[in-house]
Amino acid sequence: MASKAIAVVAGVGPGTGAAVARKFAAAYPVVLLARNPDNYESLVKEINEGGGKAMGIITDVSSPESLKAAFDKVEQEHKGAPIAAAIFNASGRFVRKPLLDMAVEDFVAGYEVSVKGAFLFSQSTLPGLVKHAEDKEAKYPPTLIFTGATASIKANALMSGFATAKFALRALSTSIAKEFAPKGVHVAHAIIDGVIDIPRTKDWLKDMPPEAKIGADDIAEAYWNLSTQSKRCFTNEIDIRPMLEKW
Repeated sequence: MASKAIAVVAGVGPGTGAAVARKFAAAYPVVLLARNPDNYESLVKEINEGGGKAMGIITDVSSPESLKAAFDKVEQEHKGAPIAAAIFNASGRFVRKPLLDMAVEDFVAGYEVSVKGAFLFSQSTLPGLVKHAEDKEAKYPPTLIFTGATASIKANALMSGFATAKFALRALSTSIAKEFAPKGVHVAHAIIDGVIDIPRTKDWLKDMPPEAKIGADDIAEAYWNLSTQSKRCFTNEIDIRPMLEKW
C-alpha cells in the first residue's frame, strides 16, 4: 500500500523555504531539496524530533540527473505516494549588471534554476500531483506553487537576466495551470513584492517598522491557504507585499 500523500519543497533555506517546510510538515511528510545540505539538515532534525516526518536530499534542480536521483530516493522512501503539494522556491543566481557588461553566463544564470529548474521540477512532481487528484478521498486538490518576485512583472534597469528568468517562470506557471487544471491540479504563481524578513536581510530597512518587510511565516501561511482551495476556486496568481511596500 502506498504511503500517505507527501509535500515536496525545492529551494529550502533559512527563510521562506524553511517556513513553508514547517507549515506543510504539520500535515504531510515533507521532502526538502537544496544544493547545500546545511540548508535543510537542522530543519529535518527539528521536524522529525517534533513528531513530523522529513527527509532532505542534496539536489541541483537545474540538472535532470540530479532531480532524477532525488526522486528515485523519494520513491524508495515513500513507495509511490501521491504528492499533495509541491513548492518551487528555488531561484537562480542574482546578477545585477549593466547590459553591456554582462557575459552570456551572467544572463543565463537565472534561467538555469528559475526556468529550466522549474520545468524539470514540474515534470518530476506532476505525475504524483495528478495521482493525488485522482484520489476521491483526498481532502484538498493537489497544488503546485512557484515563488516569483517583483521582477516577474516589472523589469528594472541592471536586472535583465533576473527579470527575464522570472517573467519566463510566470509564463511557465500559467501554461501548466491551463494544462493541468482540468486534471484537478491547482497551479499558482506567487509574486513576492518586497523584502522578506530573513537573517540575510536583517540590516535592510533597519530604520523602518516591521511592517516594511514580508514575514516568511506569513508567506508560508498564504501558500498553505492556496493548497486548501477547492476545485471551484483556484487562485492561479497572488501578489504578496508588506503593508508599507511602495508599489
